[in-house]
This record gives sequence, C-alpha cells and structure tokens, in this order.
Amino acid sequence: MIAIVKYNGGNAVSIQNALYRLGYKSCITNDIRIIQNADKVIFPGVGQASTAMQFLCEHKLDKELIKLTQPFLGICLGLQLMCKYSEEGNTTCLGIFPSKVKRFKGSIKIPHMGWNTLKFGNQPIFKDLNNKNDMYFVHSYYAEVCKNTTAICSYEGEFSAALQKDNFFATQFHPEKSGKFGERLLKNFCTL
Repeated sequence: MIAIVKYNGGNAVSIQNALYRLGYKSCITNDIRIIQNADKVIFPGVGQASTAMQFLCEHKLDKELIKLTQPFLGICLGLQLMCKYSEEGNTTCLGIFPSKVKRFKGSIKIPHMGWNTLKFGNQPIFKDLNNKNDMYFVHSYYAEVCKNTTAICSYEGEFSAALQKDNFFATQFHPEKSGKFGERLLKNFCTL
C-alpha cells in the first residue's frame, strides 16, 4: 500500500488517480500509523509553505515524517517543505535537505508554469528517462541547488528539479501531470 500524506496542500487526488492508472493501491491519510506501515509514502503538494507546515506541526507529522525509512517522494510543495527553510511565509521546514527555498525574482513570468527540460544523472528514479524528456512545472518558489540535487532545471538560473537523500526523493515538477514520462518516474518510484 502507498500512503499519500493528507494535509492542507492540494493535489493528493491527482496523485492517487495517477497511481491507480499504473495499477497501484493507495490511500490518502494523515494517520501516522498508516503512514509508518505503508510500503511507500508520497508527500504531494500545491499550496502555501507556512500554512502547510503549521498543519504538519499541529498533527505532529513534522516529527514523524522525517523518521520514515521506506521510500518517500515529495512533489512540488512537498519538495519545498522537505528543505530547511522557505522564504514563503518565512517558514522553517522539515530540514531533510539543506537547501533554502527562494522566490523567483526579476523580469521572468511568475509562476514558472509549463513544460521544461531536466538535466539529471543515472539515478534509479530516472530509469528509462533521458535529458530530452520534459516535465510539467507550476511554482513560484524554488529550492537552491545543493549536495542532494539529482536533477536541475533552468528558469532565471538553475534550481533543484529533484533531490535525494537516503530513502527521501523529491521533485519540483509534477510527475502526475507530466504525461508518459511522469508516469515512468512514478512507476520507478513505486518499484524501488
């Protein structure tokens, strides 16, 4: 069973539908016992960092999620909350990754929305994908490149499009909205 973390960030149902199309059972929950006993955990998100972290803290999920040992995938806001700090609402986050999350600035269009190309190496989550496969992004904040960056993307400079540390994986893009390439990445995660 795959647990999809329920909090006040959106997109959980889109993830569940994508997993269903791939043949995987999942449940959307904030019950930490179910999450702890799941084979895999997905931490999706569309929303605002400070209110999302407030929900996680109120439900004691902030302390428990970082202790998980099974494969764990954060998506979009999920990736940002896995970093140490976000400029959005001046928010202290989970701290799994050392990166800071900053707002795009300058004359570029915000949010960064649409298809963009990644550059990545030979990580298991990118199996059978290549650097010509575009993924779908929607975000106004980005994680700085750090030692845990496994994929980069360019928009007003380079940012972390994917991160990994031990069993923790994260993508800034939305695999559930990225067509067959996003589905391939989700399948790779589900078979880790």
